[in-house]
Amino acid sequence: MFNRTVMYAKQHTPNAMRVVVRRTMLEAHNTRLRLTVPVVARSEYVNIYHCAVRKTASQWIKALFSDPIVYRHSGLPTYDPRFYNWRHPQVCPPDRVALSLFFSRKRFDAIPKPERHRAFFVLRDPRDMVVSSYFSTRKSHAPMGDIPKVRRALEELPVKDGMLYLINHLAQKGTFKALRSWANAGESGNVRLFRYEDLTGPGQTEQVDQLMRHCGIVIPPAELSTLLHRYSFSEMNHRESAGTVSHYRKGSPGDWRNHFDDDIQEAFARASGNLTDLLGYRSESTSVRV
Repeated sequence: MFNRTVMYAKQHTPNAMRVVVRRTMLEAHNTRLRLTVPVVARSEYVNIYHCAVRKTASQWIKALFSDPIVYRHSGLPTYDPRFYNWRHPQVCPPDRVALSLFFSRKRFDAIPKPERHRAFFVLRDPRDMVVSSYFSTRKSHAPMGDIPKVRRALEELPVKDGMLYLINHLAQKGTFKALRSWANAGESGNVRLFRYEDLTGPGQTEQVDQLMRHCGIVIPPAELSTLLHRYSFSEMNHRESAGTVSHYRKGSPGDWRNHFDDDIQEAFARASGNLTDLLGYRSESTSVRV
């Protein structure tokens, strides 16, 4: 009953009100960090930019970089431009981590940035992104932007038809094009690409350590272990279930095989072209019936 009440409130709170609340919470969080967490080492970079498309663990990345452990070893609080209506002339003030920039590579390259900056983009098997986006949009995502409209459509459709609808919707929004833009541009000295599957898989500790070091943040092994345990999906789901509806699904690589049939696979291929191969994921067919 409580979870349903929370979900109802979440789904019916006006977006403008949620933005004000999130901005206030972010400023309060950063103030607490500055007052209570001693900085033992500072990143050499003026800004760090987390770039992504939706359903690539952006909330998990946000949780990591907002944690006191990361602040202690970087001196950089976080900043989400969406909560400030994108008013800052450089997207993000100096000495901050800009979180969850849902930009194509072309748009990211065009924004003004300090000379000393680092950026990273998290990519994921786009077929798993479709599945994750379907369940999130239909059940748990906050009703921002076009989510309410898409949610109503998904609620009225059978699962298979909903998946087909969502693939077309993601294509029209440019999600697949954004992924392609980062893959085609590749890496540079300031920009690195990381895979969702690596950051959340068996080699997570090494991968997250590489990500942090790319950002000029060196976290001692014991503290890194604490950080990753604190934000393991099981821990985050446990905390969410205490008072809210969980926004974290299992996120298992290859989960798309449990939901795609031949028709969905063909629709996905038409919408995304050779994207899975370009990103380094194996293309394959499936006979699963939805």
